[in-house]
Amino acid sequence: MASAQEYRKMSEKDLNTELLNLRREQFNLRMQMGSGNTPKIHRFSAVRHDIARIKTVLTEMAQAGAAANKKGDS
Repeated sequence: MASAQEYRKMSEKDLNTELLNLRREQFNLRMQMGSGNTPKIHRFSAVRHDIARIKTVLTEMAQAGAAANKKGDS
């Protein structure tokens, strides 16, 4: 579990890789729950929050890039 500050230091490629890994973990947790295994319940919310953090940072990067392009066009 990383903070948003740590995610902001990562490149966009690294963030997308981390996002993919977290989505796989989320899927695996759901499959474990469905098959009757009891996964670590606290991981559900932790993974969901990390996904949200990464998506927020990616959106910030996209908006900063769009603002820079718009500023450069003027």
